[in-house]
Amino acid sequence: MASSHGRFVWYELMIPDMDAAVAFYGDVVGWGAQKLDMPEMPYTLFTTDAGPIAGLMTLPQELRDQGVPPHWTGYVHVDDVDATVAKAKALGGALHIEPRDIPGVGRFAVIGDPQGAVISLFKWEDESAHPLPDQMAKGNIGWHELMAVDWEAALPFYAELFGWKKDQAVDMGPMGTYQLFGLGGNAFGGMFTKPEAVPMPFWLYYFVVGDIDAAGGRVTAGGGQVINGPMPVPGGAFILQALDPQGTMFALVGSREG
Repeated sequence: MASSHGRFVWYELMIPDMDAAVAFYGDVVGWGAQKLDMPEMPYTLFTTDAGPIAGLMTLPQELRDQGVPPHWTGYVHVDDVDATVAKAKALGGALHIEPRDIPGVGRFAVIGDPQGAVISLFKWEDESAHPLPDQMAKGNIGWHELMAVDWEAALPFYAELFGWKKDQAVDMGPMGTYQLFGLGGNAFGGMFTKPEAVPMPFWLYYFVVGDIDAAGGRVTAGGGQVINGPMPVPGGAFILQALDPQGTMFALVGSREG
């Protein structure tokens, strides 16, 4: 089995009201939910027909008091969490959560890139039990997007950590270049330099839905807000960006039917 090093393998939502989030994303994306028996820290799995795809936990009050908003985090699989943390720090990154084990699951750490965007590192305890999902299957996470302070400075950091390679570059006119990246000839994300109005760099995750217009309607009906789109992107898909009812930014990718 080929190594999953450099691939996104897990996603996590930290939010004040878990039950409300389960209802909202279940309706919008079609995810099921499975509560885990973890009395010290309530944790729920978002699921697709193929199995768990993401996790959900309460945003601690201490983080809310520090001004940390509800947010999605992506986990990138690495061959060695501790070695990758050391390399990230040597390259100017920050360590937010020290490497630690999740018994029976794997090992993780949370880092920031040199510009401040946060991303997590992960290594499955048994990688063979977790094959990579079909990127564009409904309910999966089809795209990973970095709004960077300076994408040209950001990409070498990630390339050094994860082996990511440049793919196609898309000219966005006044907004500059949208640089795709991936591994093995498969692009699974893009990055660009954020507008000045965006206060800080961050990662945005695109959840795969069917009809993009119907999904946008479900966002609004569920109390969320569509803030951009739907709009076409190269390859024939349509995307939108949105806020859930608790203020978490996320995005959707789908088709336009009819």
